[in-house]
Amino acid sequence: MNIFLGRIVLILTLLVIWQFASGTFADPFFVSSPMEVAERFWTLVITGRLFAHGWITLVETLGGFIVGASVGITVGLLLGRNETLAQLLDPILISLYSLPKVALAPLFIMWFGIGMEMKIILTAAIVFFLVFLNTYSGVRSVSGELVEILRLMGAKERHLVTKVIMPSAIQWVFTGLKLSVPYALIGAIVGEIMASNRGLGYLLQDAAGQLDTGGVFAALIAIIFLALCLQAAVKFAEKLLMPWKTVANERELTI
Repeated sequence: MNIFLGRIVLILTLLVIWQFASGTFADPFFVSSPMEVAERFWTLVITGRLFAHGWITLVETLGGFIVGASVGITVGLLLGRNETLAQLLDPILISLYSLPKVALAPLFIMWFGIGMEMKIILTAAIVFFLVFLNTYSGVRSVSGELVEILRLMGAKERHLVTKVIMPSAIQWVFTGLKLSVPYALIGAIVGEIMASNRGLGYLLQDAAGQLDTGGVFAALIAIIFLALCLQAAVKFAEKLLMPWKTVANERELTI
């Protein structure tokens, strides 16, 4: 509770300093002010533009996140259990991972157009590598001796995957999922900034094009709020699928 109150006090202090500095030490044209940002944000809310554009970004982000995470988990599990295939594809995957995914946006625009499909595919490409690498590392970290013992006891590959591999690697998987949430949103926003007339990225670009600093900050606040909601959703899913971790954390806090 003290931490929460401390955060509130810190945020309020920063807002007061910002409001006081705007027009006193800094040109409002460049830094705007909390009051002006709040006014722009409220205008977006009452006109319905925030929800209309926010929904588009949410669909693009969730679509890309689900596709990228699903493929990343599947490929990570497959390569983690197949050493030969992993060695074969390793140079290709490392090369693609080293490439900044945002650089693929112009190519995706030429291939898939400027609709929602392009943003979903771009987002999925970004999410894929983060989830894949964490899943692969989690699968490879499972004790080889334990796997061999279970094989000697007659366990089939499907038993190993469902009873040992995935339960052991699930913490790695959720680490990748949590890391990929902001990057999924980045993929959708960048796609909207580059080629779109809808979404929060478009609102951001539109405000910047009109030299509306308050509007830019209002769009940024909406993006931050969406990112926090997505992070909270992933953490909620983690608690449902990993209840033992929640219990362990509560024990540590009590100690």
